[in-house]
Amino acid sequence: MSLQHLLVLMFIGAIAGALADYFVGGIRLALAGAIIIGVIGAFVGSWIFGQLGMAIAGGLIGSIITAFVGALVLLLMLRALRRA
Repeated sequence: MSLQHLLVLMFIGAIAGALADYFVGGIRLALAGAIIIGVIGAFVGSWIFGQLGMAIAGGLIGSIITAFVGALVLLLMLRALRRA
């Protein structure tokens, strides 16, 4: 993995994690937390869309949408676990 690929992955993760944190509310992630949730969310979102037989258009926007959906699922699960 090149440095450029790693930076793009972190950029997508930061945007997706911050957007998911904004929509879920109450979690308040720092930048590092948003990147981690966004990167893990990219894998989760990719798996979810694969299981549904759906594909989001490629490119940067498609990657952000996929990571956002996965991060949203992760944060909703985290919020549910915190309240339990």
